Amino acid sequence: MTQSTLSFLKGHGTENDFVIVPDPDNTVELPPSAVAKLCDRRAGIGADGVLHVVRSAAHPEAAHLADEAEWFMDYRNSDGSVAEMCGNGVRVFARYLQYAGHVEPGDLAVATRGGVKRVHLDKSGNVTVSMGRAELPAGEVTVSVGARSWPARNVNMGNPHAVAFVESLDDAGNLFTAPPFSPASAYPTGVNVEFVVDRGPRHVAMRVHERGSGETRSCGTGACAVAVAAIRRDGADPAVTGEPVTYTVDLPGGTLVITERPDGQIEMTGPAVIVARGDFDADWLTETAFG
Repeated sequence: MTQSTLSFLKGHGTENDFVIVPDPDNTVELPPSAVAKLCDRRAGIGADGVLHVVRSAAHPEAAHLADEAEWFMDYRNSDGSVAEMCGNGVRVFARYLQYAGHVEPGDLAVATRGGVKRVHLDKSGNVTVSMGRAELPAGEVTVSVGARSWPARNVNMGNPHAVAFVESLDDAGNLFTAPPFSPASAYPTGVNVEFVVDRGPRHVAMRVHERGSGETRSCGTGACAVAVAAIRRDGADPAVTGEPVTYTVDLPGGTLVITERPDGQIEMTGPAVIVARGDFDADWLTETAFG
């Protein structure tokens, strides 16, 4: 890095918050230690993750998607690890592109490690993301908190999830550390774990431990996984009924609306907000990353 300062923005989607690093030409190095420091809520800016904004053509992992999507969401968890997808992150990423004047309200495509995501920016402030289809790997999974265990539904939304229906959200414990799961072979690279309660017809609430970030105020792919698990539990599979199904999912940071269509496509709608912009000291980041 040669700059003395680097620009950043801060945004959130249902209080799942992100440091946004605009870097169209992919010139900013973001090793795990630097990402972790940026996300540190006392020693850094503070966030659940980093949205590294890069043109697809400039990033080796996304160049093959450049014809479909101009922009690549190079997403990192708060511990610096790379993640395939982040549903709230995609919505905030799209809102940033609009804020920066790169796109207008309407439809756009965003490249992610979980594939190209279709996004609709509503003038009202809501953002809808087409999250693709859920995969439902076979096999029984169990998650635990302390001495208690629950069966969980294995749902993959481009990243892995274990969805457990419980009597109370307090059953999830503090979620500071990852809840144990079995068998270990179900999630060789770790898993996002959702604990879910019913609130009413087609209305649930959840808490989540995000792999690499701990408990977060919201998780978009997690809300989609929860809705899919609830739809299957309730016998309302759109592929069987031929009718789309919509569930409201309450999270600690707000509410998301999830729709699964008969072709399996899942759409997520909710707010995305840019709350601040500024500069951080490039020397500080360099010392953090390489010192």
